[in-house]
Amino acid sequence: MAEFPTIPYTPLDFDHDGVTDRARAEFEFMDLRRSVRDFSSEPVPREAIEHAIRAASTAPSGAHRQPWTFVLVGDQDIKRQIREAAEHEERINYEGGRLPAHWREALAPLGTDWEKPFLEIAPWLVVVFEQRYGLGRNGERQHNYYVKESVGIACGLFIATLHRIGLVTLTHTPSPMAFLTKLLGRPENERPFILFPVGYPAQGAQVPDIRRKQLDEIVAEVNSES
Repeated sequence: MAEFPTIPYTPLDFDHDGVTDRARAEFEFMDLRRSVRDFSSEPVPREAIEHAIRAASTAPSGAHRQPWTFVLVGDQDIKRQIREAAEHEERINYEGGRLPAHWREALAPLGTDWEKPFLEIAPWLVVVFEQRYGLGRNGERQHNYYVKESVGIACGLFIATLHRIGLVTLTHTPSPMAFLTKLLGRPENERPFILFPVGYPAQGAQVPDIRRKQLDEIVAEVNSES
């Protein structure tokens, strides 16, 4: 096997005996996270969002290609254009019959509809694009691997980071999303993946009263005696 440059791994200096307590505390903290649609217009420093993106970019990726682009939108006029385009598509989904009945039924407990005011109210929109293929220094096309998996992991880290620093977000995926490529001037090799409104929750913000699956509903264990 060919040899490649390496550096020593620096493990976190945690007491091994406390791993269960730390895991429990992390679950209890993350269990407070909710998708929020009621945003405050209070400004959020750009640097905070940039650090959150840097945290997200520590995600593992196929062949370490890092096939993501995070587009920051704070301009009010561009946010308005995004809202108008998103609501146009979503209105067709909800009222024009593009969403099948079973999908509309599944969404009903969340109280969502085609109106998306948060796209203008939230101080930042972060639109994540997946890079279907990479571009070398001279513009040559490079293959990316496990693109959706890689970008999905990065988005998960972004959500967790926002929660940890006291901000809220929503995974908004207007369908279709091609308008984002045009509005944000992205190249041919990129495709919109998720749109995140980011900010502080509005005073008195409400969220749907829903439950998360319990551990025995999401975990299966296999051992040699099974």
